Amino acid sequence: MSTLTVDCDTCSVRGLSCQDCVVTVLLGAPPSGVELDPFERRAIDILAGAGLVPRLQLTPVEKSA
Repeated sequence: MSTLTVDCDTCSVRGLSCQDCVVTVLLGAPPSGVELDPFERRAIDILAGAGLVPRLQLTPVEKSA
């Protein structure tokens, strides 16, 4: 598992799903970017699986080629 860069500025559901996203729950208003290392991603998965935080709602906008 590699580092995941969460860029809320490129999320296609920004504004619609922010209130149900772990980034907003843990950090407040959506930031412009957050990097999650494999250990942080695993911790979030465990917390979300236990129902303690929502899952990551990031849906990147697909760029046209």
